[in-house]
Amino acid sequence: MTSLSFPNRLILLVFGLLIVLLSLVGGVGWWAVTRIDEGAQERQARALVRGLAEIEARIPIEQDSSAVWNDAVLNLTSGNQEWIADNLVDWMSSYFGHNRVYVLDPADNLVRAAHEGLVQPAQAYERDKPVVQPLVDELRRQIASLAPLGTDSTDAIAGSGILERMVLGDGAVGIVSVRPVVPDDSAELSQLSGSEYIHVSVRLIDQTVSAAISENYNLAGLRFDTDLAADPAKASLPVLSSGGQVLGYFSWDPFRPATQLVSDTAPTIALSAVSVFLVVIALLRRLSLTAARLRVSQAEAHFLAFHDPLTRVANRALFEERLQRAIVNSRRLQSPLALHAIDLDRFKAVNDGLGHPAGDELLRQVAGRVEKLVSEVDTVARLGGDEFSIVQVDIRSVEDALRLGRAILSALERPFDLNGQEVSISGSVGIVYSSDAKQDAVDLVRQADVALYEAKTSGRARYEVYAGELDQAVQQRRALEHELRHALNASEGLELVYQPIFEARSGALLGCEALVRWNHPTKGRMPPDAFISLAEERGLINQLGLWVLRRAAEYVRASEVPWVAVNVSPVQFQNQDFAASVLNVLDEVGLSPRRLELEITEGLLLQNSEHVQQTLRHLRASGIRVALDDFGTGYSSISYLRTYGVDKLKIDKSFVSQLGRDDEIDGIVKSIIDLARAMRMKVTAEGVETQEQRVMLENLGCGELQGYLLSRPLTPERLIGLCIPQALGKKVG
Repeated sequence: MTSLSFPNRLILLVFGLLIVLLSLVGGVGWWAVTRIDEGAQERQARALVRGLAEIEARIPIEQDSSAVWNDAVLNLTSGNQEWIADNLVDWMSSYFGHNRVYVLDPADNLVRAAHEGLVQPAQAYERDKPVVQPLVDELRRQIASLAPLGTDSTDAIAGSGILERMVLGDGAVGIVSVRPVVPDDSAELSQLSGSEYIHVSVRLIDQTVSAAISENYNLAGLRFDTDLAADPAKASLPVLSSGGQVLGYFSWDPFRPATQLVSDTAPTIALSAVSVFLVVIALLRRLSLTAARLRVSQAEAHFLAFHDPLTRVANRALFEERLQRAIVNSRRLQSPLALHAIDLDRFKAVNDGLGHPAGDELLRQVAGRVEKLVSEVDTVARLGGDEFSIVQVDIRSVEDALRLGRAILSALERPFDLNGQEVSISGSVGIVYSSDAKQDAVDLVRQADVALYEAKTSGRARYEVYAGELDQAVQQRRALEHELRHALNASEGLELVYQPIFEARSGALLGCEALVRWNHPTKGRMPPDAFISLAEERGLINQLGLWVLRRAAEYVRASEVPWVAVNVSPVQFQNQDFAASVLNVLDEVGLSPRRLELEITEGLLLQNSEHVQQTLRHLRASGIRVALDDFGTGYSSISYLRTYGVDKLKIDKSFVSQLGRDDEIDGIVKSIIDLARAMRMKVTAEGVETQEQRVMLENLGCGELQGYLLSRPLTPERLIGLCIPQALGKKVG
């Protein structure tokens, strides 16, 4: 047998070493790939479990938002089906996405059922009753053990409920939550044990739930089926009942970072096979980089779990954890703390006027400015929208909290540069200072919100410190807001009256002004001043304004009244589609734009806004007239009148009331009339209450008159009788 030469032996040795080395590297690589992929899949499974748990945790909270309420008990007891639908069943289903909602009376008879927000017959509940009724029975046993039959159960059963995953009557798998309907204030309303209504909410574990979890935790192809996925490439996780029964399986396309990496680098490895050592080095280096990226990704995921992705400050979860920790430390060290609730004034105007990218940039800059004002131990958090909060610790007195509040206001008053556009806003701050070891996080947050609410209703761009006595006033205002919202949605209680406007010389009826009134169910007839500002503050003014416009247009369209004037809030002009909305209403009603007059205030012109100019030009070009209401009480200049374009000036009644008694007022009124004539505008005098005022205005050249001397605001029926021209000497109403 011929022996191999040394070079051949060396080549064989090297070849053997390479084989061993490649085998070793291949084995280690495959082990690393498997471990990395398995770890990634385990993290995805844990994220899936967290996502489902979060959805389950929200269901009872969403139920209690309406089920823990005095009104809920009262309206269920009285059988008010409309209220039950709007607040407990149909609304709960459509607003929170609960797929099925049932309400049972104390005898477990069905009161109302809704599937996907639509009312259902009793048969819909009968399908689910066999699986739901045992939960209801168990809840009633709990109630009976907590509050003996015949006693007030309100406080004893607060927070009671049962939540279970199960297969429903039609085979669908869902999360069923059963909770009692209880009063929110036992001092105002009590409820005897055994008389409780039961609220049942069902959230189906379906593609909607899968999509929500997939979006929050980036799980590709996530879906839920009752059977295990047949595709072995998919990852699966069983969904169990509390008794350990398998109800179904989540399956998804697992992200395998290492496998993906090997797939990406395979061509490079093949092409570089001639230089095995370089391939090994490159592979090891690539694996190292992959591990580093995974560590960075994990760190980023951990960061985003507790921070707002837009502003990079703490999110609500971290805020609540830091606040709780601050309270514990405050008790242990006997040191005070402060909580600041911050809300941006006019943020919606920026978002609507400049677009969402500008709004996002504004939020980022606000967060950056506020972070610079606090110490490293304090926490700045964004709780959602334009709401921020600060947990301030390690302070000596309330003055430290006030100093920070002033600094926040000052920082927000400085102009912001939003992609080349300079924008000025302000902020409102509610502050609660606490040195009471017994206070908890819920109390502090509520008190800060109360103080913030008072700051905004007191004029904005200011801070308020919680004083303890504001709760009732805030609750009353919020109750009034809820009642106004209901009145608008149900079209109940709101009505229009019309004050005629006459031609000064002939006494002919020229038109009328629509005035909204609210017949409140308990407060009686309310004038606009009592609720218009609330509508502006709580975002209801656009809905209210369009309601008034539509009702007034429908009335004039069906009558002989020549035209109608409708007041418009400056807040409505913040809507980019305001002009289009007005014209759409006129088109739907069939009213000519020439029979509509919009009354605006001088404050709108002072905004010096290009958007307002374009909106007014659009409206006037369509034939709608624009009147400047209460002229002379603001600061409008002639240049504003020319820039914006106005068809009519309305002399404020504060001037009319002084006519003939104050020479300076007489001169001002004459100047207004002369100015209008020079600018080819019409003039209406408001608040004409005496014959002397009427004669003087007519002699000064005022063309239109409006006031109690001529007519009080009339119902639509009474105004019809004035369509025939009448003499001014005859007072109406």
